[in-house]
Amino acid sequence: MAAGGDGVAQQAELRRIEGNACFKKARLGAAIDCYTEAIALCPNVAVYSMNRALCHFRRKEWAKVEADSRRALALDATLVKGHYLLGCALLDKEDFGLAIKEFEKALNLLKSENSTDKMAEDVWQVLAKAKYLDWEKHSTERVWRIQSLKEACESALQEHHFLSGTLVEDSDGSSNEYSEQIKLLSEVFSKATLADTPVDVPDYLCCQITFEIFRDPVITPSGVTYERAVLLEHLDKVGNLRPGDARTS
Repeated sequence: MAAGGDGVAQQAELRRIEGNACFKKARLGAAIDCYTEAIALCPNVAVYSMNRALCHFRRKEWAKVEADSRRALALDATLVKGHYLLGCALLDKEDFGLAIKEFEKALNLLKSENSTDKMAEDVWQVLAKAKYLDWEKHSTERVWRIQSLKEACESALQEHHFLSGTLVEDSDGSSNEYSEQIKLLSEVFSKATLADTPVDVPDYLCCQITFEIFRDPVITPSGVTYERAVLLEHLDKVGNLRPGDARTS
């Protein structure tokens, strides 16, 4: 049985190696076929599902990316790329809160490994994007909820005056109780919308140098994030930002 098992594992590895060669040549369909065969032979090897997820990622087939990255993470929760790819799939679904959690898991794993891999920058960029989109979504939802409540109140007020026979305007064209109440209601909700709408973007979404929203964020070894172009320009002029950032290469 052991020999037979080794034979199956060897076949799966050969399929993986073949799949990797196809992936490097951008033959994604062939690579997916190879990884699928490897998974069929050895379904408990996380890297096979991870590699197939990468192929789907290149093709932007997000549902398949999510399925394969979840399969890989179920086998090995320490896969940085697994959390990154799952986060990207969730980001495409506009499930920003869960996407943020996956990107943060990937960053924490990179930190625990003391990795200087460029992937940390890639993860942070999509994390910053996810945080901004999450903030924007919730801001929009708050405005929508207030508007929906305003419309419900107006409808209820109109129904009340219709049933009581006070919906029509006065004969002299002057405002009656209904029109005055509608005007007052509009003023109340306008103030509520203004008060509930965030004017400033949260600090964690802004560069500490420009104070503008991140477009291309990078994280330094000390854990501080800046806009890439501004950071490079500043380093060129000053040398470093703070003692802990002197290691930035």
